[in-house]
Amino acid sequence: MVDVDAGAWGIADGYHDVAGRWHETPPSTRNAYLAAMGADTAPAPPPPSHWVVRAGDPVDAGGDAELILEDGTVVRGAVPPDVPLGYHRLRRLDGSLDVGLIVSPGRCHLPADLHTWGFAAQLPTVRSARSWGMGDLGDLRELARWSRGLGAGMLLLNPLHAPRPGLPQEPSPYSPSTRRYRNPLYLRLEEVPGWDGEGPSPSLDRARPIVDRDAIYTAKLAALERLWPRFRGDDACAAYCKEEGDSLLGYATFCVLAERGVDPLPHPASDEVRRLQADTATADRIAFHMWIQWLLDTQLRAAGTQGVDLMQDLAVGFDPNGADAWQYQDVLVPSARVGAPPDEFNIAGQDWGLPPFDPWRLRAAGYRPFVETVRNGFRHAGGLRVDHVMGLFRLFWVPLDGSPTDGTYVRYPWQDLLRIVALESVRAGAYVVGEDLGTVEDEVRDELARADVLSYRLFWFESTPPSAWSQRALGAVTTHDLPTVAGVWTGTDVDDQRAAGVEPNEDGARELRDRIVRGADVADDASVDDVVDAVYRKLSEAPCAVVVATLEDVVGAERRPNLPGTTGDERDNWSIVLPCTLEELMADPRAARLAEVLGRGRS
Repeated sequence: MVDVDAGAWGIADGYHDVAGRWHETPPSTRNAYLAAMGADTAPAPPPPSHWVVRAGDPVDAGGDAELILEDGTVVRGAVPPDVPLGYHRLRRLDGSLDVGLIVSPGRCHLPADLHTWGFAAQLPTVRSARSWGMGDLGDLRELARWSRGLGAGMLLLNPLHAPRPGLPQEPSPYSPSTRRYRNPLYLRLEEVPGWDGEGPSPSLDRARPIVDRDAIYTAKLAALERLWPRFRGDDACAAYCKEEGDSLLGYATFCVLAERGVDPLPHPASDEVRRLQADTATADRIAFHMWIQWLLDTQLRAAGTQGVDLMQDLAVGFDPNGADAWQYQDVLVPSARVGAPPDEFNIAGQDWGLPPFDPWRLRAAGYRPFVETVRNGFRHAGGLRVDHVMGLFRLFWVPLDGSPTDGTYVRYPWQDLLRIVALESVRAGAYVVGEDLGTVEDEVRDELARADVLSYRLFWFESTPPSAWSQRALGAVTTHDLPTVAGVWTGTDVDDQRAAGVEPNEDGARELRDRIVRGADVADDASVDDVVDAVYRKLSEAPCAVVVATLEDVVGAERRPNLPGTTGDERDNWSIVLPCTLEELMADPRAARLAEVLGRGRS
């Protein structure tokens, strides 16, 4: 194993931390990763099964070939220079070559005049008087319509990905069962065909200050099971299920297996799974879960037609015990987890608990899992935020039986992945924002810019005023993982950290408050409302293509949605509802005032 070129397999020989110190990759880690990738039986990664090229690039098949286009058209002879965008097949007539040919525009969709603003919303926490304890897609539709009325052009959402079925429900949208399908808790049940008018269970307390996902899941699942036998079929549902094909069938099959507590799970391509899918009772339950996804897709489409671009959020990974890990198990590395190296803020590093794709098995699969994931991220969206976009280039792998100090970076075929993102972006007519916060290699930002992927700029992080920020970026004050303006200004964010058992960085908290005083030109005793207005007035000066205001800042909420490094036993992450209903938010003069501030800056 020691004679194998680890670099050829994408394994870094070490890395520089944020302070510039070099960390050598432990030999045990390198050898474990090589073995996991199959380097013990192959001298080099297998050749690509698909060629991913830019439109107009010459494609040399090495002789007369047969090009089968995505629409079934067959072109014989030399590969023409004008192969259309899409997923094609290229075969040499002598049988010596058979590869997929993915033709990409090379650049993402980006309207030339994009200069808009909008709100960033954690949908579960934006609940209305009608919703069953958490925001749903009906609330999203109303939120979008109201935002458009205020002049907004987009809404940035948390990931809507589906968690595992059953209890307890996973609160974090960044640890989903699947990134391809959506959380049934977001359904507005009153708009499901056949709704009988029966409300939620009396045991569901919709006035609780947190989102009680387990109670909501129990109530909504019971209602859906009551409605399912009344469903007599629908052409639109049949068309949706046919379009999604094996991807949706596999996901729904996993849901049934998970509900039944099957352990260990059979392989998705096994005879056992095929027998289960053919069983009448099982097939009905599989169809039930496919129906739920069609309902979600229908309601999401309605929310996306209100005149604002919905910017969906694509999480960096998925639950190792979820549907994606089950369906894509043949292209994963089960002996590693994705995380982050130690740094000055977290000396132990981070293990996010997410299984990584094997870059070479993913390539050998023609990137199908990645294509399906990205394509569903763009569905009914005007934009897509790619969480930890640096992961297209490299990911920090942590050994399953080790710690982040034992980990190292593994590189991915980023050019192919970025071109696929561009292809799906252009087909969806949706722009892309790459969450590139933190330590990023310079060449990564350069390549993202060349592909028309917008960068990220935050008031909390930037040393220059918003007026000096890049035009090719999304500008914001904070994110779901960082303090709110009110939390910084009042000092309650520090108190919140202590209450959760986290030792706060008090010097950093003071620096953020000083940044407000200096950067937004406010008095030290200004009210929270005045401070929020001043900070966002500065943000409105940014030339960024998009600027966003979090709804937490709009209403002066003090607690951030998520406090990294804490668990559900320590803090109600992802479950802290806004201190007002959706109806109260829409009537709040602070929202109209902030909209006027941002709108004036955009014009």
